[in-house]
Amino acid sequence: MDRMNRDAAVAIALLIMCGIFFWASFDIRQPDYGVLMPSTWPRIILAILTGLSLVYLFQSLTRPEETAEDNGSAREPGFMGWLSYWRNPLWCFALFFAYLLTLPVLGMLIGGISFVFLLLGVLGGWEPRKLALHSAIAVLSVGSMWALFTFGLGVILPPGVIFSPFG
Repeated sequence: MDRMNRDAAVAIALLIMCGIFFWASFDIRQPDYGVLMPSTWPRIILAILTGLSLVYLFQSLTRPEETAEDNGSAREPGFMGWLSYWRNPLWCFALFFAYLLTLPVLGMLIGGISFVFLLLGVLGGWEPRKLALHSAIAVLSVGSMWALFTFGLGVILPPGVIFSPFG
């Protein structure tokens, strides 16, 4: 390999950022009483991000170089070509914006499950077999995160108008 590709440079930049953030986590004030240190969660998340960045670096160094035709960057000109090329990120932003707008009404649990299900459907397809998988992923991922934050960590999440478990 005679030159480093763009993915390897991004992976190295991510690893440097993770190192800086981990180093900064030592400046988090420690309480005088015997509880879980406030720096524990940031360090766990940074460890996971560092591991994922290492995987990204390894894959970028072992994968052969792609041409413009291989990675789909050769696109038709004009606004419709641009729209077609950026369709998936635009869907992600639009659905997330809709999730934020409906959060006061639907709440974190129903809104989050709806957001994940719709996003998986838009990106992965609407076949009946996939819909069952999308439903399971949405309910398990958002439901478990909601339960962890609500019951495990005692965080008050937006309940919404429809479902208010504590009201």
